[in-house]
Amino acid sequence: MNRQGLIDTVAAGTGGSKTATSGLGNAVPGIITHALVDGSSVQRVGFGPISVGRRAARSGRNPAAGAEIYISAVRTAKFTAAKALKEAVSAS
Repeated sequence: MNRQGLIDTVAAGTGGSKTATSGLGNAVPGIITHALVDGSSVQRVGFGPISVGRRAARSGRNPAAGAEIYISAVRTAKFTAAKALKEAVSAS
C-alpha cells in the first residue's frame, strides 16, 4: 500500500476528509522521528513499539576489494511487532 492508498483507507475508516487525513499522515513520521531523536520510544498497543537501538562498532569486509574495514557504532530505529500483530499476520 502506498501513501495515497493509506490516506484513502484511513479517511474511509474514520469518516474524515482526505485533506485532514493527509495532514495527519504527513505529521506522524515527523513526530515519531522527533521522539526517537529525543531518546523516547513510541508505542501503540496491539502494533508494537518503535524505539532506538544501538549497533556496536565492528570490523567488516569490503566485498569488492576484500579488505577489512572498520564500521563505526550507530543508533538506529528498531521496531518490534506486538503479539497481536504477529498473530494477525500469521493467521492470514
